[in-house]
Amino acid sequence: MPYYQQPLDVTAQPIWQALQAHRTSLQNFSMREAFANDPQRFSTFSLSGCGLFLDYSKNLMTTETRDLLVKLARDVDLQAAIDAMFRGEHLNASEGRPALHTALRRPIGDKVLVEGVDVMPQVQQVLNKMTALVGSVHDGLWRGYTDKPITDVVNIGIGGSFLGPQLVSEALLPFAQRGVRCHYLANIDGSSFHDLAAKLRAETTLFIVSSKSFSTLETLKNAQAARAWYLAQGGSEAELYRHFIAVSSNTTAAVAFGIREENIFPMWDWVGGRYSLWSAIGLPIAMTIGMSNFKELLSGAYSMDRHFQTAPFEQNMPVLMALLGVWYGNFWGAQSQAILPYDHYLRNITKHLQQLDMESNGKSVMQDGNPVNCATGPVIWGGVGCNGQHAYHQLLHQGTLLIPADFIVPVVSYNPVADHHQWLYANCLSQSQALMLGKSFSEAQAELRNQGMDEAKIAELAPHKVIPGNRPSNTLVLERISPRRLGALVALYEHKVFTQSVIWGINAFDQWGVELGKELGKGVYSRLTGTEQNGAEDASTQGLIDFFRARHRG
Repeated sequence: MPYYQQPLDVTAQPIWQALQAHRTSLQNFSMREAFANDPQRFSTFSLSGCGLFLDYSKNLMTTETRDLLVKLARDVDLQAAIDAMFRGEHLNASEGRPALHTALRRPIGDKVLVEGVDVMPQVQQVLNKMTALVGSVHDGLWRGYTDKPITDVVNIGIGGSFLGPQLVSEALLPFAQRGVRCHYLANIDGSSFHDLAAKLRAETTLFIVSSKSFSTLETLKNAQAARAWYLAQGGSEAELYRHFIAVSSNTTAAVAFGIREENIFPMWDWVGGRYSLWSAIGLPIAMTIGMSNFKELLSGAYSMDRHFQTAPFEQNMPVLMALLGVWYGNFWGAQSQAILPYDHYLRNITKHLQQLDMESNGKSVMQDGNPVNCATGPVIWGGVGCNGQHAYHQLLHQGTLLIPADFIVPVVSYNPVADHHQWLYANCLSQSQALMLGKSFSEAQAELRNQGMDEAKIAELAPHKVIPGNRPSNTLVLERISPRRLGALVALYEHKVFTQSVIWGINAFDQWGVELGKELGKGVYSRLTGTEQNGAEDASTQGLIDFFRARHRG
């Protein structure tokens, strides 16, 4: 039975009204003044755990704000929802499923029941199977059709079968094992396949087809292209099993494709795609960094699971970050959230968090089907520092929009060059400081006077140099990027997203909006190729179909 039978309309609760009144009282709140008046502000609004340090002192908040937000979490019975998720209750009400990605990182000996069946033995069996496969590839025992060892592994998948694994395997590149290179093929654009194939030799390439249903259009088309390329390069159908494996719950379709049943790794309905990197979907991660490091990744995520489940909300990292997101989205009118990693290897974390957050909480109805009465998930965007400072940080500093930002930075670089990392870290801190401090009109005037500028020019230029400041940010610091710390970091954001879904009363684990485009795409394709003659339902789509057909060749 679904856990959420009658979700709470949080906007009708007294705590919501209290937060609205508190927001009004902070209309003239100044972070600059708050730091000047309270030497303990940093220690009051910071905490560490699971190998991460969170500074959330540069936010539009007081201790009263935190108290009210924590009361909000308690009033929606967040702890009961957390416990229900870990127990395997049906939090995904629209599909009648649990959301049990946390089971994938639990230790041997734990028991998790789904419909009365302990799923942990299955989880361990898959981990053992992954260990055997990864070991055979790394040891040169898995051989291609010319009996040469595998040198390249290509993961064919999209969405959660691509973004999470790509993030982790790139972020942990310093832990990469020698001898095997991993690649990703997601986009159905033929140029993507063409560019990748030019780097490979069929006789030493292993493809992992990652699709729970084994029917995802982009993945299936790319898998078919890979098989055709393999055959054209001299491979045979009889030796196909040496070069293709699958991660799927549709064994029948994978076998029909030509993959041997023993080379198919299972998926479960209780693991959503965007939460699946901890499962066999993480095979390319394990191929890159080895199974021992993959298990360290799981261990780090598990440590964050325990923190999320047991830490008081006032000291609970995912809960606090989630509550701050609600604070800005629902009470300050923020519509987006910037993710700003100051680490080259973490450059794709924003893409993963885009899917994690926007696909989970991009909802407009509550669990019971009634419309929500407040804003839900924000737009997630950003990119790697320092690049963003020379591109879009201008909008963060002087634009009219309030955009909260998360800065993520390691203390230690794996590739130190002179004093580059000190400058990188300094840039990260100075950007968050500049967002908070800003520059007043009088400070702009004084700066220009110090440059010897005359008063007329000062009056003309000073307004352009004013920076409002008072822009909120969090800073997440890791000693260094390691499998354990990265596991905790990714799990932190998973639990942040879930916490917000509980507050808003929405389902974070379905994605029906994604399905509509897939359904309509089949009809558009049929009309593009002439297999269906009926016109589109709207003149715009039909006009674009006609434009394509009149000009396309091939």
